[in-house]
Amino acid sequence: MTRSPNPVLDAVLTRRSASQLTEPAPGSADLERVVQAAATAPDHGRLRPWRLVVVSGDERARLGDALAEAADTPEQARRAAAKPLRAPLLLTIVHRPVADHPKVPEWEQLAATTGMVTTLSLLLHSHGFASIWRTGPAVQAPQVRKHLGVDDDEQLLGWLYVGTRIASDVADRRSLDTPARITWHTAGI
Repeated sequence: MTRSPNPVLDAVLTRRSASQLTEPAPGSADLERVVQAAATAPDHGRLRPWRLVVVSGDERARLGDALAEAADTPEQARRAAAKPLRAPLLLTIVHRPVADHPKVPEWEQLAATTGMVTTLSLLLHSHGFASIWRTGPAVQAPQVRKHLGVDDDEQLLGWLYVGTRIASDVADRRSLDTPARITWHTAGI
C-alpha cells in the first residue's frame, strides 16, 4: 500500500469488507498490537466492555461443529460447519456490558464495542489484511455460546473474519452520497 499524506483517511476511504479470505492472517504479536491500538476507540468511562475470542487453525473446524449442532436441517448443518473455514482467523466479538453503570448506559457501552471493532477493521486494513464482520442466528445458539465460553451476561456479536483478500474478490465501489445525509443547524448569518 502506497503512503499518502493522510494514511488514516486513505484507510477509511479504501477499506471494504472482503467475503473471500485466505492466508496469511496476522500473527499473535501483530494481532495484539492492532487490538491494543483499537482499544483506544471512544469508550466513555474506559470500561472496555468487550473481549475477543481468537479462533484459528483446527479450532475453526470445532467452531463449525458447534454451528452445525445449532442448525435446523442437515443441509444447514453442512453449510454452517464450513463457515469458519472461510478465513484463516476469526475474532469472536463478545460484548460484556457493565450492568447498571451509574454514568454509562448499556447502549453507550455497545457503541464503544462496535467502535473498537470498526477501528480494528481499519487497522487490519492499514496493515494489508482484510476482514468482514459476520453475524447470524448462531450468535444466540446455546451450543455456540457454550463452545466459545460466552456467559449469560454477555452478548455474542458475531465474528470478524480476518485474512488476506483473494485477488478475485473485487471490493465494492460504494458511492459516497454523504452530503445528502448531513443536516446543518447553524446560527443565522
